[in-house]
Amino acid sequence: MKLPPLLALGLTLLTAASQAFAGATLDRIEQKKELVGVLMESYPPFSFLNDQNQLDGFDVDVAKAVAQKLGVKLRLETPSWDVIAAGHWSGRYDICICSMTPSKARAEVFDFPVQYYASPAVIVVNAKDDRVHGAKDLSGKKVGLTSASSYESYLNKNLVIEGAEDTQLSYPFEDVQIAPYDTDNVAFQDLGLGAGVRLDAVLTNLVTAQPRLTEDKRFKLAGESLYSEPNSVAIEKGDAQWDSKVREVFAQLKQDGTLSKLSQKWIGADITQ
Repeated sequence: MKLPPLLALGLTLLTAASQAFAGATLDRIEQKKELVGVLMESYPPFSFLNDQNQLDGFDVDVAKAVAQKLGVKLRLETPSWDVIAAGHWSGRYDICICSMTPSKARAEVFDFPVQYYASPAVIVVNAKDDRVHGAKDLSGKKVGLTSASSYESYLNKNLVIEGAEDTQLSYPFEDVQIAPYDTDNVAFQDLGLGAGVRLDAVLTNLVTAQPRLTEDKRFKLAGESLYSEPNSVAIEKGDAQWDSKVREVFAQLKQDGTLSKLSQKWIGADITQ
């Protein structure tokens, strides 16, 4: 069937554009000899500025290992979490090894080639607080959390855990006042001022909370973990070649024990299983 000239031209351009994007990321990385990763500047022990004012942590080391496997140098960028999670990077970033939890909404703009660790969500309160003992006690309380996170969805009672959609989540609370923050650091600073001064609780990742709970006696856990969420590598949607390469690299890092060693280094346990 012969197509009208304008329609034929449009289909040709669309096909060319699709083919151009299909391997765009890996081609760009190989040409520039550089992997551009994106993560949060303050999300210890996954990513944070160390005493030398350099990015350090589990996610940072994993990104370094990925770049090494690819045979390129690594450049890390640290925009706000809202910018990271919004996607539509337009080639500014190649990969997010940044503790992102997949969701249906995020899957509209990202592909998630690999789940590289999982950890439970917990409630942290001021050590002097005797009001909050679990999720049911969050009713009427002001709870700090990282903005645009799964914790916010949980408190809004609409969390769907990607890959575990059938998991029945419990929401035994009403009318929680959500206080979104760019990072956990400021939320914990506010919680440290006292029970109910600025916050009543912080909802976060157990792994992130653990160093604070160990080193800072102002904080304690309240109740059992709420749910366990997978954390995946995120890339721009639609690049099958880059998706395949990321899967290949992480399979190598898992097989040679790199992921396990880095988890033991930063977490004190293997959370990559």
